[in-house]
Amino acid sequence: MKIVATIEARMTSSRLPGKVLLPAQGKPMLYHLVNRLKAVPSIREIILATTINATDDVLIDFARQENILHYRGSEEDVMSRVIGAAETARADVIVEITGDCPIIDPDLVEQTIQMYLHHEAAYVSNTHISSYPGGMDTQVFSLESLKRSATMTDDSLDHEHVSLHMRNHPEIFSHIHLIAPPSLHWPNLGLTLDEQADYILLKRIIETLSPKNPLFSCLDTIQLLKQNPDWLEINRHVIRKGNT
Repeated sequence: MKIVATIEARMTSSRLPGKVLLPAQGKPMLYHLVNRLKAVPSIREIILATTINATDDVLIDFARQENILHYRGSEEDVMSRVIGAAETARADVIVEITGDCPIIDPDLVEQTIQMYLHHEAAYVSNTHISSYPGGMDTQVFSLESLKRSATMTDDSLDHEHVSLHMRNHPEIFSHIHLIAPPSLHWPNLGLTLDEQADYILLKRIIETLSPKNPLFSCLDTIQLLKQNPDWLEINRHVIRKGNT
């Protein structure tokens, strides 16, 4: 069984264009994400799922430089893009990650994968029921399930938000949801890279914790922010799009 992480990323983000290549600790944000996924024991391959837009040529260069696979597909139909990426990587199981999670915790990704492997559920995630900080978002399902889901819906929203149809139909695709333990429970903490304020906060977190441990954990981040509560004001005003 081949487990593959797909990273959805593009340069034309409406709120913060080019965000995935913004620098922190001398490396692009996307580098930090890829480096963390490389540390997840069960992941056999990583593939960058980007678009056919010329603006995303730079992401193909990045993928080659980091020795990960890449796939180019539709900007709007992200579901078909992820399917194409997973097929290119010959995946059996998809670990779906978005490019705006540069400090995702490898242990939480592995935990979600293990939950999928040891249970009968078609869809496993730590994000559909909000409990972890934003930015730890991991979803795991088989390529077969995603392809089946794609054949069952023509709704553009389902095709834009890869797993939405599976999430909305637990009677077809059985679910397991990981809930954060008390030490990691902070659902209102925004650690996703959506706007400039998020970049300022994430850059500060990375440049504070990375020198000692580039793979610092979610708990490390929470402890740092509790020690520096004024940092929470940096991106408190950012309105999240929600778990569509």
